[in-house]
Amino acid sequence: MLVLGIETSCDETGVALYDLKAGLLADVLHSQVAMHAHYGGVVPELASRDHVRYLLPLIHRVLHQAGQSLSSLNAIAYTAGPGLAGALLVGSAVAESLATALDIPALGIHHLEGHLLSPLLSDQRPEFPFVALLVSGGHTQFMSVSGLGQYSLLGETVDDAAGEAFDKTAHLLGLSYPGGPALSRLAESGDPTRFSLPRPMMHSPDLNMSFSGLKTAVSLLVQSQPESQRPHIAASFEQAVSDLLCHKAIRALSATQMKHLVVAGGVGANKRLRRELCSLLEPRGIQVSFPPPRLCTDNGAMIAFAGALRLAQGDLTDHQRSFSIHPRWSLEEYARSWGD
Repeated sequence: MLVLGIETSCDETGVALYDLKAGLLADVLHSQVAMHAHYGGVVPELASRDHVRYLLPLIHRVLHQAGQSLSSLNAIAYTAGPGLAGALLVGSAVAESLATALDIPALGIHHLEGHLLSPLLSDQRPEFPFVALLVSGGHTQFMSVSGLGQYSLLGETVDDAAGEAFDKTAHLLGLSYPGGPALSRLAESGDPTRFSLPRPMMHSPDLNMSFSGLKTAVSLLVQSQPESQRPHIAASFEQAVSDLLCHKAIRALSATQMKHLVVAGGVGANKRLRRELCSLLEPRGIQVSFPPPRLCTDNGAMIAFAGALRLAQGDLTDHQRSFSIHPRWSLEEYARSWGD
């Protein structure tokens, strides 16, 4: 079963080929970072046009790398949401058109399901059930995952997501776009104990989180401290985010009595977060799994993989020939749609 995966939810064009028996055959990614850096953030119209420009060449490239052809495909999986409407439409239109021409299924995949399942592409593949920490773009959520399509929200951010807080804090520190990776690099030369920053909602009775107050505290520090302190501000901010996510992860695992945590999404590549989750949880008998670092950001491999798992489960009938996209789309709503 050979599945072509297409990811165009925001500012990266990802295409991959996944085979249920042979695994990931090829994976290519075009990033729009250089283009959007001129504007300090993603410009949706420019993102959509860039997907139009690069998607078809990338499809040909990934087929060539894998030694396959369009006629070899058994299905096409694409990101149907959430994301930028125009960007999603590009992927949907190409996927559905190709599927119609080839007379094969096309499956609209939830972007967060792709991230949630991406750790299963690692060498040490986690098994269900597990708690998932999704820290991707505008999303920071804890999910209880019992199996494919069996997702239950445990808690989420009530304002900014962790990734948004990284980007906005990086901007306050005068760092270039994309802010998150730049902040982490700056933090490597800083002392995370230099400044005491708040951990909002750390001791709230639920599993929800907040990051906007942390960003405000950083803003006040930047105004009152000399520029030489910025590495320490960055490290202290990164430590605060890590402390909050680690504390809530422990509570989520305790509440569900699960022994496995899966971390996915762009912030999941953060070295401090990875290190501290492992050091805190592994002595408690909790297994922690991450996707390979290159698959933490948006990519076609996770979409191809999610589509292949859906096909293996027999999810085909009512999910073909639809150009509908979902810029706003909860993972639980998506999971219910496959069960209808």
